[in-house]
Amino acid sequence: MLASGLLLVALLACLTIMVVMSVWKQRKLSGKLPPGPTPLPFIGNYLQLNTEQMYNSLMKVSCGVAFSNGERAKQLRRFSIATLRDFGLGKRGIEERIQEEAGYLIEGLRDTKGAFIDPTFFLSRSVSNVISSIVFGDRFDYEDKEFLSLLRMISGSFQFTATSTGQLCEMFSSVMKHLPGPQQQAFKELQGLEDFVAKKVERNLRTLDPNSTRDFIDSFLIRMKEEEKNPNTEFFMKNLVLTTLNLFFGGTESVSTTLRYGFLLLMKHPDVEAKIHEEIDRVIGKNRQPKYEDRAKMPYTEAVIHEIQRVADIVPMGLDHRVTKDTKFRDFILPKGTEVFPMLGSVLKDPKFFCKPWEFYPQHFLDERGQFKKSDAFVPFSIGKRHCFGESLARMELFLYLTNILQNFRFQFPRPPQDIDVSPQHVGFATIPRTYTMSFQPR
Repeated sequence: MLASGLLLVALLACLTIMVVMSVWKQRKLSGKLPPGPTPLPFIGNYLQLNTEQMYNSLMKVSCGVAFSNGERAKQLRRFSIATLRDFGLGKRGIEERIQEEAGYLIEGLRDTKGAFIDPTFFLSRSVSNVISSIVFGDRFDYEDKEFLSLLRMISGSFQFTATSTGQLCEMFSSVMKHLPGPQQQAFKELQGLEDFVAKKVERNLRTLDPNSTRDFIDSFLIRMKEEEKNPNTEFFMKNLVLTTLNLFFGGTESVSTTLRYGFLLLMKHPDVEAKIHEEIDRVIGKNRQPKYEDRAKMPYTEAVIHEIQRVADIVPMGLDHRVTKDTKFRDFILPKGTEVFPMLGSVLKDPKFFCKPWEFYPQHFLDERGQFKKSDAFVPFSIGKRHCFGESLARMELFLYLTNILQNFRFQFPRPPQDIDVSPQHVGFATIPRTYTMSFQPR
């Protein structure tokens, strides 16, 4: 009894001290931070957030949530960018890989013979194989059971981040790991993906030839060998597995989800689809596969792709940034170490830049002569030093996949366009479109 009583007193004392320190810190910064509701110790402004509408809640209270960052992220990012370029990112080589996968996708869609299907895994299989050829050195067969299982895990994990429980896990992961609930399935899926990548790493390690680099994993393993005597190296096995997983996950889900949202928008607006068909027929024709260089002569299609990304707003809160020193913002001070989120959706839907911010309106990216025009408010790949380094790959994939598919098919929805609901199913740390079926009718 005495021991348990002392333990209780000690815990209460620690809690009291931590609360006092938290309140003292807030009072010290009072008047310097941007306006917003007063955060509580430990949980911050969580009670003021609607986790079913996380993006809207954060826009109202203007607060941030913590994610990892720092020197490790800088080194791994720099290495990843350089290595992806070595394997063709932004070059002709990667375009050929995308065209090859687009060809397989067209064959698969033809085999559906116009039946109504959910396009989710048709798209994710194809898009995933592009990044897989870089990180794993090979593509998967579309009917590979392990591959399909991985795609289900990726899709499930991505959708989970948009749910209220998923947002709780992002903020309180150390606690949520030990509680029952749907997050346990998400943790299981992420572990399954990590185990798969670890198995791929072990295979590469056994067959590694430093003079013949096959993929991203080989490049990382070689760098690990070079830095094995560096006590401060960030190139070790755990970082290899997680970095590879991040590339595989991000390179699979973002583009395929954007395309899936885009198909829904085009079926809602058949006049837009018809104009893309006309431009494809005029510029490319039907006897050759689209090339990325064709986009320079296809301003309307380019505008539609930009508008799909703007409306879809797949990652509305962007990636977290950390203030590296006390920073003056307007008349306020952001203390060193503060986590901030660029609320990309607030820019992508800003009426100062887009005359119809809540509508699908490709003319947002066209000038009075019908030529494509850029917008400084087009930031779906985030901003700053942590913007998406896969931007060039994503742009190429979106153009080549959309033009390849629309060169061969027209879209059909089970109901009239006016009955199509294009509002998202979830909006959290990710935006998830509604599940639907559609028909790919040969042209």
